[in-house]
Amino acid sequence: MAHPVVLVNEDDQFLGTAEKLRAHVEGWLHRAFSIFVFDNQGRLLLQQRSEGKYHSGGLWSNTCCSHPQPGESPIDAAHRRLPEELGFDTSLTPAFRETYHLSVGDDLVEHEHNHVFLGTVEAPDVRPSADEVADWTWVEPSALRDDIAAHPHRYTAWFRHLLDPALAAAPSGDPSSTPKSGA
Repeated sequence: MAHPVVLVNEDDQFLGTAEKLRAHVEGWLHRAFSIFVFDNQGRLLLQQRSEGKYHSGGLWSNTCCSHPQPGESPIDAAHRRLPEELGFDTSLTPAFRETYHLSVGDDLVEHEHNHVFLGTVEAPDVRPSADEVADWTWVEPSALRDDIAAHPHRYTAWFRHLLDPALAAAPSGDPSSTPKSGA
C-alpha cells in the first residue's frame, strides 16, 4: 500500500490502515502528528509546503507535520520526519492531542487525531527537502497571529486550528506574551 495512514477511533485506538489519499478523500479519522519548534527568542519555525503536495501546496504551516507509519509511535514518526523534511532533529515534548475534521480544498478532508509535539532549538542547521518544503522562516507569534488574521488563506487549515493551543502549551506559556529586551 502506497503511503498508508493508521485509521483510529476517537480514542486513538488502531482500526486498520488505508492509503493516505483515500483517507483524505473519504474523511476517515486517522493518526497524525504536528511539531512546533521554537528558538531561544520564542520565535516559531514555519515551513511553506512544496507546491507539489497533493493538498495545501504553497501554504505556510507549523514546523513539521505528517502521519506515523503502521506500527510506528507518533514520537518516533516525529523524529523520523523532522530530519527528512528540515534536515535537523531536536528533543520533542508531547504537548496535547487534538481531533478535528477540516476541509483542505479540492474535496479533501483532514480528519485527524493529531499528536502535537513542542521543541526548542538554539541554531539548527535547517536544510529543507525540496520535495517537501518550498521555504522556511522564523516568526514572532504575535506577528504570526496578526498575519493569519489578515491573510488566513496563506496558512494550512490545521495550523490555524492548532496554533493557539500550541502557543499556550509552549514552555514559557505563550512566547509572544513575554517582552523581549531591546524590543
